[in-house]
Amino acid sequence: MINAIQEYVGYLHNVKKISYNTEISYERDLKKAADYFHEMDINDVRDVTETNLNSYVLHLEQNHMSPATVSRNIASLRSFFRYLVKEKKLEDDPTEKLKPPKVDKKAPEVLSQEEIALLLKQPNMNTAKGVRDRAMLELLYATGIRVSELIHLRKGDVNLQMGYITCSDQGRERSIPFSAGVGRILGSYLEDAREKLLKGRQCECFFTNCQGNPMSRQGFWKVLKGYARSAGIKKDITPHTLRHSFAMHQLKSGTDLKSIQEMLGHADLSTTQIYVDSLKE
Repeated sequence: MINAIQEYVGYLHNVKKISYNTEISYERDLKKAADYFHEMDINDVRDVTETNLNSYVLHLEQNHMSPATVSRNIASLRSFFRYLVKEKKLEDDPTEKLKPPKVDKKAPEVLSQEEIALLLKQPNMNTAKGVRDRAMLELLYATGIRVSELIHLRKGDVNLQMGYITCSDQGRERSIPFSAGVGRILGSYLEDAREKLLKGRQCECFFTNCQGNPMSRQGFWKVLKGYARSAGIKKDITPHTLRHSFAMHQLKSGTDLKSIQEMLGHADLSTTQIYVDSLKE
């Protein structure tokens, strides 16, 4: 079964060209299922039955996994077995009648524009670190990119003259514009603060930590949490909160849903639809 999973992951990577995070998620879910079936002495995908799959779903629920997590695992299994049928490695799809649990869609947590303004005021612009932090917060909110995309931005991905950044995801590129005001802050960071942080070192990443090395997700998370506390914001802020806030504020300002989908890099418009649904509540 493991070999079939590896072939499928290769298909997702090379043919479907899905995002790295989605690829890892599929692989993790399927390997977890394979471990469960191995304990039942089932090691060949041809031996997996509908009953086995229902038992596995029950196993996930009994281990107190959330309905959303169980649904994601079922989606991974469905995609895997459909691939096997398509490739004629299986005649029948045992996941056809597999039903995911009902998942209540939660409205994404967003900051108000007043809270965003308060958050952006927190970094000390008289220090190199403060200029960097302000530039990161401004860019994250102005473009709605993921934190992984933010910390992996390279100097060549930021076009200050034309006012846009380029993000690459598994061979797909998208360009996202930013305002002149954001451009000025990015320029201040690039002209002076970045060199102070580098301390003579070389680094291709646009944003670096205080040791001149690439920023980490955990490092930026701590930066964001610290400024949220100093701003007195009580909401449980994550980097994704700024992404949600960007999308919601864009929608409220009249930006069409398709444009928001493209800027966010959503493969399916239904993923972006959650913001429209939140406005109706």
